[in-house]
Amino acid sequence: MTRERLVPYIVAVALFMENMDSTVIATALPAIAADIGTSPIELKLAITSYLLALAIFIPMSGWMADRFGARTIFRSAILVFVAGSILCAISGALSHFVLARFLQGMGGAMMSPVGRLVLIRSVDKSKLVDAMALVTMPALIGPLLGPPLGGFITTFASWHWIFIINVPIGIVGFALVTRFVENVKSDVPEPFDFTGMTLVALGIGGLAFGCTVLTVKFVPFAVSIMLLVVGTAATFAYVLYARRTASPVIDLSLFALPTFRAGVAGGFVFRVGAGALPFLLPLLLQIGFGMTPFESGMVTFATAFGAMVMKALVPRVLRRFGFRLTMTVNALLAATTIGACALFRPGTPVWAMISVLLVGGLFRSLQFTSVNTIAFADVEPRRMSRATSLASVSQQLSVSTGVTVGALALETVMAVRGDADLSAAAFPPAFMVIALISASATVLFALMPKDAGAEMAQRKKS
Repeated sequence: MTRERLVPYIVAVALFMENMDSTVIATALPAIAADIGTSPIELKLAITSYLLALAIFIPMSGWMADRFGARTIFRSAILVFVAGSILCAISGALSHFVLARFLQGMGGAMMSPVGRLVLIRSVDKSKLVDAMALVTMPALIGPLLGPPLGGFITTFASWHWIFIINVPIGIVGFALVTRFVENVKSDVPEPFDFTGMTLVALGIGGLAFGCTVLTVKFVPFAVSIMLLVVGTAATFAYVLYARRTASPVIDLSLFALPTFRAGVAGGFVFRVGAGALPFLLPLLLQIGFGMTPFESGMVTFATAFGAMVMKALVPRVLRRFGFRLTMTVNALLAATTIGACALFRPGTPVWAMISVLLVGGLFRSLQFTSVNTIAFADVEPRRMSRATSLASVSQQLSVSTGVTVGALALETVMAVRGDADLSAAAFPPAFMVIALISASATVLFALMPKDAGAEMAQRKKS
């Protein structure tokens, strides 16, 4: 096999490992919580710490690849990810597990964008479309196989194996990258915006993590408030800094574009609700309904299956209805399917739950693809790298915010009801809250120009 044919497979395997890991853990949360002596709700820290690491380190990945070489950074990302996986498997306390997941996120932040960069620099342009199609498959297959695989491993073996299986995959990936990937780097790399990156890290980390730990018992309340204060101050400082910097690491001026604003800001609000669903559903099915992790994974499997089915239909839908109408109406439909989960009861037939999740997967897939595409409709080529960085950061933050909001909703319901333990009765209000948040994004989508993204949708402008 030639290098041009082998490199896409190497990158695809690495991305598959990352995508699988990020989805497989949701089904195992109750088992992990019981084993390390904490509550499933507090394990939201493990999810948000991973996503926070992605949001913080993704912006610097491109510069590091230009400066030190794509092969060097890609190999390092695999090693960091595998090291984090090992630490996750041997964690015996919540704090250890959260730190290990953060380390994993650091590796994942470098792995995904640098992997695509490796591909672009290793494959001839005439073969790039086929190579990119191969690399995008892990993002589809990972979420599809993640829930049932995680449930199977947790039920019939041990949750530790979810992380241990990354070790042999990582070792093989490291060897293949060393052997077949060239260490291409930029002849004249741009200077690194250290000040901007520091402010972004403090802002994102302080605000997001501060909100997450507000209700966590082992973190003092004063520490949570300090994190929020530091995050707010750093965010404000970065906004002022970015206005007078020629090449900011996060270019906030892109929000002046209506399509980018709708895709990123509207997408953020929509994903807050949708991002809470993979966190809440396994908890409801296992803790509320008494399902095994494997049974839970097989039910939630329907969501990813619906998403894959919709992928082939998205171009036709956008061509027929356009971006604005599609995104405005579909946001309400997708939010309705999220709210429908509030109707699930212990006696609800499994086929009924699977039907709701399958339809919901269809609508959410259409919305995710639409917001990911429309964001770049009017971005100039010279600003595309900054736009992709900002969009990636926003996407990771929205999901971590969703997990935090979902957990907060559960905790609030339990406090109002006076419940000491999590039960099925706490979930319906939480599902309604996240559904309303997703539905509110409709306003931002409706404000787009009527012909937004017409060229991308292959529609004639009116």
